[in-house]
Amino acid sequence: MSSHYEAPIREPLILGEKSYHDISVDVGAPILGKANKSWWICFSIALIAFLWGLGCIVYTVSTGIGVWGLNKTIGWAWDITNFVWWVGIGHAGTLISAVLLLFRQKWRMAINRSAEAMTIFAVVQAGLFPIIHMGRPWLAYWVVPIPNQFGSLWVNFNSPLLWDVFAISTYLSVSLVFWWTGLLPDFAMIRDRTKSPFQQKIYGILSFGWSGRAKDWQRFEEVSLVLAGLATPLVLSVHTIVSFDFATSVVPGWHSTIFPPYFVAGAIFSGFAMVQTLLLVMRKVVNLENYITIVHIEFMNKVILLTGGIVTVAYLTEYFIGWYSGVPYENYTYLSFGAATGPYWWAFWALIICNLIVPLTLWVKKWRRNILWTFIVALVINIGMWFERFDIIVICLSKDRLASTWTMFSPTFVDIGVFVGTIGFFFVLFLLYARTFPVIAQAEVKSILKSSGERYKRIRESGEDLAGTATDERTSNYATRPESLAAASNAKSTYHQSTVNADALVDTETKKAEIDLMLAKIGTYDPATQSADDLQKISGVGPVLEQKLHQLGIYTYDQVSKMTKTEYDLLDEIIDAFPGRAERDDWAGQAQNLKQ
Repeated sequence: MSSHYEAPIREPLILGEKSYHDISVDVGAPILGKANKSWWICFSIALIAFLWGLGCIVYTVSTGIGVWGLNKTIGWAWDITNFVWWVGIGHAGTLISAVLLLFRQKWRMAINRSAEAMTIFAVVQAGLFPIIHMGRPWLAYWVVPIPNQFGSLWVNFNSPLLWDVFAISTYLSVSLVFWWTGLLPDFAMIRDRTKSPFQQKIYGILSFGWSGRAKDWQRFEEVSLVLAGLATPLVLSVHTIVSFDFATSVVPGWHSTIFPPYFVAGAIFSGFAMVQTLLLVMRKVVNLENYITIVHIEFMNKVILLTGGIVTVAYLTEYFIGWYSGVPYENYTYLSFGAATGPYWWAFWALIICNLIVPLTLWVKKWRRNILWTFIVALVINIGMWFERFDIIVICLSKDRLASTWTMFSPTFVDIGVFVGTIGFFFVLFLLYARTFPVIAQAEVKSILKSSGERYKRIRESGEDLAGTATDERTSNYATRPESLAAASNAKSTYHQSTVNADALVDTETKKAEIDLMLAKIGTYDPATQSADDLQKISGVGPVLEQKLHQLGIYTYDQVSKMTKTEYDLLDEIIDAFPGRAERDDWAGQAQNLKQ
């Protein structure tokens, strides 16, 4: 898929003069380098919010949920609103990772890793609210159907609330395995690039012994497809089951068959908005503008338009059916004339403006490709989708069939504090993730570099040579060579060393010229007068690497012993199996000892 020719009309997904080596360096920089000022500012704000929320949670558990704004009529309110909102946000990660993988969409590759992380962190926040709402969170294990000392006391398997437990725990488990599987080659890249023994050990454990062999990649592709197949039904099932919490009841406004598809579309709608919010901040904080481009932003805005349109149709359907039914109770539901003009009119119009009106601006291409406006729209949608859940729960419960029980809900500072705390906790986790895990799937991005990279698209379309690009800086180290790189790259293929057979590794005359210049420095191999050494005796060189070194014209210990960082960098870019391994394992030193 990744090697297919891409039409010139398609915009590149990777900007700049990027090589395979550059991608490894850029993706590893946030982890191997120091955090910048922007990261520390964001992390400090998130940590303060988290600590505030943690204090409110401790106060709630120690005092009781009476400190919330609940009353005898509205027993569900702020906490369940937040629960559904967080579950919805977690949907985009699975959609981007699983569904778009099955549809072979290349633009997902730069954003899928962070979207998957967002899914896991969002589901963690969602899981906190039902546990806190129990009042006795230390008894949370009671929702699990396990044998107990009470004999026949079992959970109610007919309750959608129990279905939530199974659905969300399954969703979290599959998403976590999917996320971790995709991270294996990225962990191995960090393991091989870092110079810290501690990091080498940690990332060596996290990478599960990934070596980059063909067998590893084969299993990686197979497992990814299997997990994508398992995760795809979860995109539909999880929020469908969450919608059953309401749809299986007899409360006016909740008892609706449209809720399952409506909730799923709303979840993807809000999830993509949150992905936009995070990526627009992250691409700036960790300098990833060349990988998360305007094209990615526009594609995600198109998905937001699609799902926003589905949500709009659902809103209109709900409003029309409530009016057409003639049932008086329907005039007090969350989408009705009564809601638009009643005491919660502000929440109703917040929903309409944020979810229906503002997203319509994305139909204009100029605005759809504007980063600042996209960020504003994403924030507005997140707010609007929270108000949608608030309206569904609070407005429908505030006025039931008995007028004497009608009442209003007002959140307390504890309600607000717990919600703000989960937002802070979410961003604390995400910012720590951005500093310790690769935020871009570098192995997948590399797979589309030649088909969708700006540099390669320009070369393919214009026939321009690679000489003079940013990745050719190493050639200055070969200035002692009589022939210039330009002259070498324009020479016929017969100019190259006869022992070099690198066509399978490089595809341009410039790279072949670089190989010739490298061999001019470390020496060439003459099969008539020399015998090849067993390069596999060098630690870190296996049969595959030895074959690739032979393709580059490297056969002897004497050649390897003359290598310096310049040659190591060239090998990293051409072979790119274990970036940094040759330098870390000191191939030159080993070869020097072996040839003695």
